[in-house]
Amino acid sequence: MKHLIVYAHPNPDSFNHAILETMVRALKQKGHEITVRDLYGLNFSPVLKPQDTAAMKAGQTPQDIKIEQDYIAQADVITFIYPIWWTGMPAILKGYVDRVFAYGFAYAYGAQGIDKLLTGKKGFIINTHGTPKDIYDQIGMTAGLKVTSDTGILEFTGIEPVDHLLFGSVPSAGEAALKDMLKQVEDKVSSLF
Repeated sequence: MKHLIVYAHPNPDSFNHAILETMVRALKQKGHEITVRDLYGLNFSPVLKPQDTAAMKAGQTPQDIKIEQDYIAQADVITFIYPIWWTGMPAILKGYVDRVFAYGFAYAYGAQGIDKLLTGKKGFIINTHGTPKDIYDQIGMTAGLKVTSDTGILEFTGIEPVDHLLFGSVPSAGEAALKDMLKQVEDKVSSLF
């Protein structure tokens, strides 16, 4: 399978980076083809500009958007790895979705409603956050995050969400807890793919 991992964390020493390394290693062990798009490393511009939409309407997709769309088009599985900041994804990733998952590429409006143009692909999301998981579960934040990303982005464009891992209390978790989280990532990747 061809895997595209869209990674969004500015610190190369972060736990998110350890998740990325764990996932890449687990996929390589099973012989999968992997492409990682590190949005901070790429210095990806997250700002959707009027000239971007005008160019896409004219059939002249800006090069930085076209490159990312080509990676998505070639992928069987798209994984997003990112921290939850202020109850959402980092701005660089939100901008990636705004610019890359564009009308005419990821979705369109047809006679029957929404045409889901990325149908046939699978999606997987891994998030970290500082709040304890049981608090996020109790206040509905976990469910809300899943609805906005799994349903609002993946399903809306036809991508089948296969799982969504959310790890809480990451900054205060001890070494054993963090190792357990990485083991969960490895086990999940092995069972899903």
